[in-house]
Amino acid sequence: MKENQTAMYDSGLQYRNLPTVALVGRPNVGKSTLFNRLLHRRRAITSPTPGVTRDPIEERAFIAGKPLRLVDTGGFKLDRDNAESGRKDLNVDLDKLVVKRTLEIIETADLIVLLLEAGELTAEDEEFISLLRPHWSRVIAVVNKTEGGRREAEAWNTAKFGFEKLLFISAEHGDRINELEEAIVNNIDFSAVTLAVTLDEEETGTISLAILGKPNTGKSTLSNRLTESAASIVSAVPGTTRDVVEGKFSYKNKKFRVLDTAGIRRKSKVTENIEYYSVNRAVKTLDEADIVFLLIDAQEGLTEQDKKIAALACDKGRGIILAINKWDTAPKVKNALTAVKDKIHYFFGQMEYAPIVPLCATDGTGVDELLETAIRMYAQLHRRTETSVLNQALAQWMEENPPPQGPRTRFKIKYAVQISSNPVKFAFFVSRSASVSEAYKSYLCNKIRKDLGYRNIPIEVEIRPSQKERAT
Repeated sequence: MKENQTAMYDSGLQYRNLPTVALVGRPNVGKSTLFNRLLHRRRAITSPTPGVTRDPIEERAFIAGKPLRLVDTGGFKLDRDNAESGRKDLNVDLDKLVVKRTLEIIETADLIVLLLEAGELTAEDEEFISLLRPHWSRVIAVVNKTEGGRREAEAWNTAKFGFEKLLFISAEHGDRINELEEAIVNNIDFSAVTLAVTLDEEETGTISLAILGKPNTGKSTLSNRLTESAASIVSAVPGTTRDVVEGKFSYKNKKFRVLDTAGIRRKSKVTENIEYYSVNRAVKTLDEADIVFLLIDAQEGLTEQDKKIAALACDKGRGIILAINKWDTAPKVKNALTAVKDKIHYFFGQMEYAPIVPLCATDGTGVDELLETAIRMYAQLHRRTETSVLNQALAQWMEENPPPQGPRTRFKIKYAVQISSNPVKFAFFVSRSASVSEAYKSYLCNKIRKDLGYRNIPIEVEIRPSQKERAT
């Protein structure tokens, strides 16, 4: 069953009007573990620590051969109103936002899978069950952590609430997951689902954006602004976002996919396993992105961590836009932007090519310029230069700045080719390739950017031995 469903998921089919199944319950009952089990891959972060999931995570899934949209939600907490003072107030506010988003998803879901834990029911369980009464016909109750029949006698206590559908499973071990899958598809109307274009066709030309940066720089605010939604929970609590939250939007007939990520701090400050996994997920979005929006707080300014994040993106060959967020809070002085740009160029050294865009994600100021810049950058990432044009330019570059002619430093560039786009890479075939200095490689990079239309993106230049050198 798993292999067949995975094959269906990877087949490239796309559907319209997919029904939504929401996994809900109090913290630490196993919602994310079940989410990963039904997807047949590890998507949501799981941990024994309660309350790991905050933002709803949505993915397409095939359940018992049927396509649907699966949503993992944050845990329902009862004590969210018992604030004391200071930092805890922020955490309580965050709990309220998590619950609010869960309740919004319940309102629109086609099916609600309520996850409970075998054993004594808590006050949170009972309050949540009461809130679900108006949606009773759309609820499947599932008692988790009953692997091998463990605690099933206690699990039957949940029957007193009069659930129309009650199942016992183990999300971690896979017990009775097939029964749950059958129950899910048997309680959903799939009549409105239609086959659309393939995923490959849908995603052709879609610009994939990853929003990276330190905690509290406004990443989720920007993501919500772009998608015109509240998909990402926005809170003053640092590290609110943990899993990657994906959204889609269009701008001037261009399709975009945006990945909102967890804030990235220095390794020395990452002390929790949850944050470790969140940061790893954030970094891995570089493998999926075309362009990185590196958000920098206008008040805090540049940090060493910003430089490291930019270096990660550059190493992957991703386009990077340095977005100075909260620009409305910057000092209102003459030539403020010029001063900031000069400081960034000094701080980032070899990344003068990266565009700098001031913006305010809260009110949308500068967002149009950010997207226009991304569109131009995407075109550069996919630009291809014909070999004949490249070598004509190369001849001119070598005339302007001839390779060294010393007995130990001389070399001759035979020809060059572009070997890939997005990331953009060029190969130069050289006699005595070991003699090519980093300075001359930088010269070639700069000339490619200036003369061939790659002004704002990272470029990789490979020096390869010529055929004659390889033969000797």
